[in-house]
Amino acid sequence: MSEIITVGWREWFSFPDLGIESIKGKVDTGARTSALHAFEVESYQDNGLAKVRFLLHPLQKDNNTVKECTADILEQRWVTDSGGHREKRYVIKTLVKMGEIAWPIELTLTNRDTMKFRMLLGRTAMKNIIVDPTSSYLFGKHLKKKSNIKES
Repeated sequence: MSEIITVGWREWFSFPDLGIESIKGKVDTGARTSALHAFEVESYQDNGLAKVRFLLHPLQKDNNTVKECTADILEQRWVTDSGGHREKRYVIKTLVKMGEIAWPIELTLTNRDTMKFRMLLGRTAMKNIIVDPTSSYLFGKHLKKKSNIKES
């Protein structure tokens, strides 16, 4: 992504490499690191490559829809959340999409079940992005049909 785009303070994202078609995220200039909701996170080796397998609930307030994802592990990193708690998280690199615009970002994996948003887009992933704090869903609203989410 080389052009400057304007986004709202919350947007619908997809992660095609992870098989996530739709997930609501907060565009958070106060967060350095981007985070994705994950639980039952486990690392494993596949032909000498470090990988991570995790589950997520892609839709807020819906714990029945579960998506299983796998990704290469980029590294593990200590992250301090907004409450001051430190947690060692797996970091993956994957493609994120908003509408037709896509770019690679780093994501940390953490349980966000109690949070309002299943993902945060942190400022290190916001190269060429301007946030309009008065707008939401500039790239379209999610159709609340469960058929948009593939269950595993």
